[in-house]
Amino acid sequence: MDSNKMVRELKSRLTREDRVLTYDRKKDKLRIESKLTGKGITLSIGGVVSKWHNEKEKAIDEIVYYVEEGLRAMEDNVQLTDHEKKIFPVIRSSSFPKEAEEGVPFLIDDHTAETKIYYAYDMGTTYRLIDKKIIEKEGWKPERIREIALFNVRSLSTMVKEDHVAGNIFYFLNTNDGYDASRILNKGFLNEMEKKISGTMVVAVPHQDVLIIADVRNNRGYDVMAQMAMSFFASGRVPITALSFLYENGELEPIFILGKNK
Repeated sequence: MDSNKMVRELKSRLTREDRVLTYDRKKDKLRIESKLTGKGITLSIGGVVSKWHNEKEKAIDEIVYYVEEGLRAMEDNVQLTDHEKKIFPVIRSSSFPKEAEEGVPFLIDDHTAETKIYYAYDMGTTYRLIDKKIIEKEGWKPERIREIALFNVRSLSTMVKEDHVAGNIFYFLNTNDGYDASRILNKGFLNEMEKKISGTMVVAVPHQDVLIIADVRNNRGYDVMAQMAMSFFASGRVPITALSFLYENGELEPIFILGKNK
Protein backbone atom coordinates (compact mmCIF):
# COMPACT_ATOMS: atom_id res chain seq x y z
CA MET A 1 0.00 0.00 0.00
CA ASP A 2 1.35 3.42 -1.01
CA SER A 3 -0.09 6.94 -0.81
CA ASN A 4 -1.71 6.85 -4.27
CA LYS A 5 -3.51 3.60 -3.56
CA MET A 6 -4.61 4.84 -0.14
CA VAL A 7 -6.00 8.07 -1.59
CA ARG A 8 -7.98 6.10 -4.18
CA GLU A 9 -9.36 3.82 -1.49
CA LEU A 10 -10.37 6.70 0.79
CA LYS A 11 -11.93 8.63 -2.09
CA SER A 12 -14.00 5.60 -3.05
CA ARG A 13 -15.41 5.42 0.49
CA LEU A 14 -15.78 9.11 1.30
CA THR A 15 -16.89 10.74 -1.97
CA ARG A 16 -20.40 12.23 -1.88
CA GLU A 17 -22.22 14.90 -3.87
CA ASP A 18 -22.16 17.33 -0.93
CA ARG A 19 -18.39 17.02 -0.39
CA VAL A 20 -15.20 18.22 -2.06
CA LEU A 21 -12.15 15.95 -1.82
CA THR A 22 -8.74 17.44 -2.65
CA TYR A 23 -5.40 15.64 -2.57
CA ASP A 24 -2.24 17.72 -2.10
CA ARG A 25 0.41 15.42 -3.55
CA LYS A 26 3.31 17.58 -2.37
CA LYS A 27 2.19 17.57 1.26
CA ASP A 28 0.67 14.08 0.95
CA LYS A 29 -2.60 15.24 2.55
CA LEU A 30 -6.22 14.56 1.64
CA ARG A 31 -8.82 17.22 2.46
CA ILE A 32 -12.48 16.20 2.83
CA GLU A 33 -14.72 19.25 3.02
CA SER A 34 -18.48 19.66 3.39
CA LYS A 35 -20.13 21.93 0.80
CA LEU A 36 -22.84 22.71 3.36
CA THR A 37 -20.58 24.16 6.05
CA GLY A 38 -17.31 24.88 4.27
CA LYS A 39 -15.63 22.94 7.08
CA GLY A 40 -13.63 19.79 6.70
CA ILE A 41 -11.01 17.34 7.85
CA THR A 42 -7.47 16.97 6.55
CA LEU A 43 -5.80 13.57 6.66
CA SER A 44 -2.06 12.95 6.61
CA ILE A 45 -1.90 10.05 4.16
CA GLY A 46 1.57 8.94 5.25
CA GLY A 47 0.25 8.32 8.76
CA VAL A 48 -2.74 6.39 7.44
CA VAL A 49 -0.49 4.19 5.29
CA SER A 50 1.78 3.45 8.27
CA LYS A 51 -1.23 2.45 10.34
CA TRP A 52 -2.49 0.26 7.49
CA HIS A 53 0.75 -1.73 7.50
CA ASN A 54 0.05 -2.63 11.15
CA GLU A 55 -3.73 -3.01 11.16
CA LYS A 56 -4.71 -3.50 7.48
CA GLU A 57 -8.42 -2.87 6.75
CA LYS A 58 -9.18 -1.97 10.36
CA ALA A 59 -7.04 1.15 9.94
CA ILE A 60 -9.05 2.33 6.94
CA ASP A 61 -12.36 1.53 8.63
CA GLU A 62 -11.38 3.64 11.64
CA ILE A 63 -10.27 6.59 9.50
CA VAL A 64 -13.51 6.52 7.48
CA TYR A 65 -15.53 6.38 10.72
CA TYR A 66 -13.53 9.29 12.16
CA VAL A 67 -14.11 11.43 9.05
CA GLU A 68 -17.83 10.61 8.75
CA GLU A 69 -18.52 11.33 12.40
CA GLY A 70 -16.32 14.43 12.40
CA LEU A 71 -18.08 15.95 9.41
CA ARG A 72 -21.47 15.15 10.89
CA ALA A 73 -20.51 16.86 14.14
CA MET A 74 -19.52 19.98 12.20
CA GLU A 75 -22.95 20.08 10.56
CA ASP A 76 -24.94 19.69 13.78
CA ASN A 77 -25.82 22.68 15.93
CA VAL A 78 -24.48 22.57 19.48
CA GLN A 79 -26.88 23.71 22.20
CA LEU A 80 -25.40 23.75 25.71
CA THR A 81 -28.41 25.21 27.53
CA ASP A 82 -30.76 22.45 28.71
CA HIS A 83 -28.20 19.87 27.54
CA GLU A 84 -25.75 20.16 30.42
CA LYS A 85 -25.45 16.38 30.79
CA LYS A 86 -23.80 16.21 27.37
CA ILE A 87 -20.76 18.27 28.43
CA PHE A 88 -17.58 16.35 29.29
CA PRO A 89 -13.84 16.99 29.58
CA VAL A 90 -11.50 15.17 27.20
CA ILE A 91 -7.75 14.67 27.55
CA ARG A 92 -5.49 15.49 24.61
CA SER A 93 -1.73 15.66 24.09
CA SER A 94 -0.01 19.00 24.56
CA SER A 95 0.67 19.08 20.81
CA PHE A 96 -3.02 18.72 19.87
CA PRO A 97 -4.35 21.68 17.79
CA LYS A 98 -5.35 24.67 19.90
CA GLU A 99 -8.04 25.86 17.51
CA ALA A 100 -10.55 24.58 14.97
CA GLU A 101 -9.52 24.66 11.31
CA GLU A 102 -11.35 27.96 10.80
CA GLY A 103 -9.13 29.57 13.45
CA VAL A 104 -11.57 29.57 16.38
CA PRO A 105 -9.75 28.67 19.64
CA PHE A 106 -10.92 25.71 21.71
CA LEU A 107 -11.58 26.00 25.44
CA ILE A 108 -8.40 24.47 26.91
CA ASP A 109 -6.96 24.11 30.42
CA ASP A 110 -3.54 22.97 31.59
CA HIS A 111 -3.30 19.47 33.02
CA THR A 112 0.27 18.10 32.98
CA ALA A 113 3.38 18.86 30.94
CA GLU A 114 2.24 16.14 28.51
CA THR A 115 -1.53 16.67 28.46
CA LYS A 116 -4.22 19.33 28.16
CA ILE A 117 -7.92 19.37 29.04
CA TYR A 118 -10.40 20.15 26.26
CA TYR A 119 -14.18 20.20 26.60
CA ALA A 120 -16.68 18.33 24.45
CA TYR A 121 -20.37 18.30 23.63
CA ASP A 122 -21.52 14.68 23.38
CA MET A 123 -23.47 13.87 20.22
CA GLY A 124 -24.07 10.16 20.73
CA THR A 125 -21.60 8.35 18.49
CA THR A 126 -19.18 11.29 18.42
CA TYR A 127 -18.60 14.62 20.11
CA ARG A 128 -17.64 18.15 19.16
CA LEU A 129 -14.93 20.09 20.96
CA ILE A 130 -16.28 23.28 22.50
CA ASP A 131 -14.73 26.44 21.09
CA LYS A 132 -15.00 30.17 21.63
CA LYS A 133 -17.74 30.54 19.00
CA ILE A 134 -19.99 28.04 20.78
CA ILE A 135 -19.39 29.68 24.17
CA GLU A 136 -20.22 33.14 22.84
CA LYS A 137 -23.31 31.92 20.96
CA GLU A 138 -24.66 30.28 24.11
CA GLY A 139 -23.71 33.21 26.33
CA TRP A 140 -21.95 30.96 28.82
CA LYS A 141 -18.86 31.61 30.90
CA PRO A 142 -15.97 29.11 30.57
CA GLU A 143 -16.08 28.45 34.34
CA ARG A 144 -19.60 27.05 33.99
CA ILE A 145 -18.49 24.60 31.32
CA ARG A 146 -15.54 23.47 33.45
CA GLU A 147 -17.70 22.87 36.52
CA ILE A 148 -20.37 20.94 34.64
CA ALA A 149 -17.84 18.84 32.71
CA LEU A 150 -15.93 17.81 35.85
CA PHE A 151 -19.21 17.00 37.61
CA ASN A 152 -20.35 14.84 34.69
CA VAL A 153 -17.07 12.92 34.43
CA ARG A 154 -17.47 11.90 38.09
CA SER A 155 -20.80 10.28 37.17
CA LEU A 156 -19.21 7.89 34.66
CA SER A 157 -18.60 4.22 35.48
CA THR A 158 -15.21 3.41 37.01
CA MET A 159 -15.34 -0.38 36.73
CA VAL A 160 -11.86 -1.75 36.06
CA LYS A 161 -10.42 -5.04 34.87
CA GLU A 162 -7.49 -6.44 36.81
CA ASP A 163 -4.41 -8.26 35.55
CA HIS A 164 -1.34 -9.59 37.40
CA VAL A 165 2.08 -9.57 35.72
CA ALA A 166 5.40 -10.45 37.38
CA GLY A 167 4.18 -9.61 40.86
CA ASN A 168 2.55 -6.33 39.83
CA ILE A 169 -1.14 -5.47 39.46
CA PHE A 170 -2.56 -3.57 36.48
CA TYR A 171 -6.05 -2.10 36.33
CA PHE A 172 -7.67 -1.24 32.99
CA LEU A 173 -10.62 1.06 32.40
CA ASN A 174 -11.85 0.61 28.83
CA THR A 175 -15.58 1.27 28.28
CA ASN A 176 -15.12 2.79 24.80
CA ASP A 177 -17.52 5.63 25.60
CA GLY A 178 -14.98 8.21 24.39
CA TYR A 179 -14.14 9.36 27.92
CA ASP A 180 -11.99 6.58 29.38
CA ALA A 181 -8.90 8.78 29.59
CA SER A 182 -11.09 11.56 31.03
CA ARG A 183 -11.50 9.50 34.20
CA ILE A 184 -8.00 10.65 35.12
CA LEU A 185 -9.73 13.91 36.13
CA ASN A 186 -11.91 12.09 38.68
CA LYS A 187 -9.82 12.72 41.79
CA GLY A 188 -12.22 10.72 43.97
CA PHE A 189 -11.71 7.65 41.78
CA LEU A 190 -7.91 8.04 41.74
CA ASN A 191 -7.84 8.43 45.51
CA GLU A 192 -9.93 5.29 45.98
CA MET A 193 -7.55 3.36 43.72
CA GLU A 194 -4.59 4.72 45.67
CA LYS A 195 -5.99 3.15 48.85
CA LYS A 196 -5.89 -0.29 47.15
CA ILE A 197 -2.28 0.06 46.08
CA SER A 198 0.56 -1.24 48.24
CA GLY A 199 3.42 -0.35 45.87
CA THR A 200 3.84 2.76 43.70
CA MET A 201 0.80 4.08 41.84
CA VAL A 202 1.53 4.72 38.17
CA VAL A 203 -1.13 5.99 35.75
CA ALA A 204 -1.21 6.09 31.93
CA VAL A 205 -3.57 7.52 29.31
CA PRO A 206 -1.94 6.37 26.04
CA HIS A 207 -5.11 7.09 24.04
CA GLN A 208 -8.60 8.41 24.68
CA ASP A 209 -10.22 4.99 25.06
CA VAL A 210 -8.14 3.56 27.90
CA LEU A 211 -6.93 4.44 31.39
CA ILE A 212 -4.28 2.20 32.96
CA ILE A 213 -3.45 2.21 36.65
CA ALA A 214 -0.55 0.12 37.92
CA ASP A 215 0.35 -1.07 41.39
CA VAL A 216 4.10 -1.28 40.75
CA ARG A 217 5.78 -3.49 43.31
CA ASN A 218 9.11 -4.18 41.61
CA ASN A 219 11.27 -2.86 38.77
CA ARG A 220 9.71 -5.28 36.30
CA GLY A 221 6.41 -3.47 36.83
CA TYR A 222 7.82 -0.24 35.41
CA ASP A 223 9.10 -2.14 32.39
CA VAL A 224 5.71 -3.75 31.72
CA MET A 225 3.92 -0.42 32.13
CA ALA A 226 6.25 1.26 29.63
CA GLN A 227 5.66 -1.47 27.04
CA MET A 228 1.88 -1.39 27.49
CA ALA A 229 1.67 2.39 27.30
CA MET A 230 3.70 2.46 24.09
CA SER A 231 1.64 -0.35 22.54
CA PHE A 232 -1.68 1.33 23.35
CA PHE A 233 -0.34 4.70 22.19
CA ALA A 234 0.64 3.27 18.81
CA SER A 235 -2.73 1.59 18.24
CA GLY A 236 -5.14 4.24 19.54
CA ARG A 237 -7.47 6.18 17.27
CA VAL A 238 -6.80 9.35 19.30
CA PRO A 239 -3.29 8.95 20.82
CA ILE A 240 -2.46 11.07 23.88
CA THR A 241 0.94 10.19 25.39
CA ALA A 242 3.17 7.13 25.73
CA LEU A 243 4.57 8.49 29.01
CA SER A 244 3.23 7.39 32.38
CA PHE A 245 2.58 9.41 35.53
CA LEU A 246 3.35 8.90 39.18
CA TYR A 247 0.33 9.66 41.37
CA GLU A 248 1.32 11.03 44.76
CA ASN A 249 -0.50 13.38 47.14
CA GLY A 250 -3.23 13.97 44.59
CA GLU A 251 -0.78 15.10 41.89
CA LEU A 252 0.34 13.58 38.59
CA GLU A 253 4.03 13.72 37.71
CA PRO A 254 5.17 12.55 34.23
CA ILE A 255 7.93 9.95 34.32
CA PHE A 256 10.04 8.42 31.57
CA ILE A 257 10.47 4.67 31.87
CA LEU A 258 13.19 3.03 29.76
CA GLY A 259 11.89 -0.47 29.07
CA LYS A 260 14.53 -3.19 28.84
CA ASN A 261 12.84 -6.56 28.76
CA LYS A 262 10.17 -7.97 26.45
